[in-house]
Amino acid sequence: MKLQKLLSYVRRAVDDYSMIEDGDRIAVGISGGKDSLALLQALKSLQRFYPKKFEVEAITISLGFENFNLDAVKKMCDEIGVRYTVQHTYIGQIIFQERKETNPCSLCSKMRKAALYNVAKELNCNKIALGHNKDDVIQTLLLSMFYEGRIHTFSPVTCLEDINLHSIRPLIYAPEKEVISFARKYELPVVKSPCPADGKTKREDMKIFIKQLRKQYDHFDSRMFGAIQRSFIEGWHLDKKTP
Repeated sequence: MKLQKLLSYVRRAVDDYSMIEDGDRIAVGISGGKDSLALLQALKSLQRFYPKKFEVEAITISLGFENFNLDAVKKMCDEIGVRYTVQHTYIGQIIFQERKETNPCSLCSKMRKAALYNVAKELNCNKIALGHNKDDVIQTLLLSMFYEGRIHTFSPVTCLEDINLHSIRPLIYAPEKEVISFARKYELPVVKSPCPADGKTKREDMKIFIKQLRKQYDHFDSRMFGAIQRSFIEGWHLDKKTP
């Protein structure tokens, strides 16, 4: 996938859900994975021509694992002119060594987000951009249905009123396979997660399940995504028809 196509996905999401306003300072949460790096590239490129002026910061919350080298990510940020902040934490140690969590992902997510929000506020950012793609939207819906018994997925825009921040997800229209294609084409410095739970989560199981459903049902992704946009799930309804 070329940058132009990625930008078309991002701009459509930004416009459809009013994700960016004049004067925004947007912190992009960089995990080191393909999605967050692609999002950073897209927002930096969008910044050059988007009618509403905004600033971009990049933030990584390091969980304290070994073998997590971010030098190549820092080099990319320097090349595209984005300030990069790495916040070192002991989240990994707390979850895996001290608490020995059997289901570590939920607590880890909460702790990482809390740390990300704190750094974003310190950098005077008013919005945080997260790299969830179209596949993530559908996976989260099915995970919520199967494991929580509710019809829910994250919103394109979430207002965090207690800390005066908004989280935005500009990649929601981009299929994961196209983000992978973009990362390969532009040789993004993807850093493999050193987390012991990587690849062993319920989300990974759901990816396999969805892969099977795609073989059985035509247009599975577009129909599921359309159902979400037409649903009562908070933040998703569009007044206009999305192509």
